[in-house]
Amino acid sequence: MRFPVSFGPLKPLAVRAGPRRFHRLIGALGLLAIAGLLQACSVMKIFYNQAPDFAYWYLDGYLNLTDAQSLQLKESLNRLQAWHRQSQLPSYVDALHGLQQQATSDITASAACTVFAEVRRKLVAVSDKAEPLAAALVGTLKPDQLKQLERTFTKNNAKDEQELSGNSFRERQEKRVEQARDRAEKLYGPLEDRQLAVLTQQIKQSGFDARMLHAEQQRRQRDTLQTLLPLAAGQSSTEQARAALRGLMERTLNSPNPLYRGYLERMTQEGCQAFAALHNSTTPAQRGKALETLRSYEQDFRTLNAQKS
Repeated sequence: MRFPVSFGPLKPLAVRAGPRRFHRLIGALGLLAIAGLLQACSVMKIFYNQAPDFAYWYLDGYLNLTDAQSLQLKESLNRLQAWHRQSQLPSYVDALHGLQQQATSDITASAACTVFAEVRRKLVAVSDKAEPLAAALVGTLKPDQLKQLERTFTKNNAKDEQELSGNSFRERQEKRVEQARDRAEKLYGPLEDRQLAVLTQQIKQSGFDARMLHAEQQRRQRDTLQTLLPLAAGQSSTEQARAALRGLMERTLNSPNPLYRGYLERMTQEGCQAFAALHNSTTPAQRGKALETLRSYEQDFRTLNAQKS
């Protein structure tokens, strides 16, 4: 099961989050944050309220959890969501209110990157909160569950390799343009031909490298297995487990591969520039639509924050 990170037209900026799949326990728990970031209104509210279930199904699909593990995980995810609803959603409301002040004016690439950095900071905050919950689960894992995790990684990698080999560079590029257009139109409404040309040109000039992302995904998978193996079956203390998972998350957010770090920085800057170029090409009517959309998101977050469950 895949849960893509989606920040509306800011999706190009999400490249720093890495490959399409997050094969990390903390990352899966962090779905609670992802659920609260700029989705279509009705879908976002449904997904957020059911985020503990989605996160549970995600992990169970990789690990085949026992009844006892399932009960423990579901309780932990519900507590995590309660914390997130009360402590994090108010900051989302504030952030959306601030974005509304910028929606009707031109923006710079630097301003777009500031928005992305704030989103990343919020995701890290959830990961930090999820750390002890993940450590408790990891301590109960059995060797056969890690073997299943490894088999799933191998199976998914084979599918990705087939996709990379089967689609031409032009086909992948056209798909990225269509996806970017779809995300942009969720915020601004239908794009004009000249705006689609801006979007297409940005993507054609991009240094996006699917192979680089795939290689980093495999590195993260190896890192995950190597980190979890000595922690499974209660072989380490709770503090040791938390420290190991903290290191795993740090290596996930900041890859030890300098080539990938450099690539990711370039992609982030490209994404910021692409979003600024597109936004600055929009009409007053389109910016009005964006303002209306952001206000709707803000109201949704206020509603979710007010709910107890």
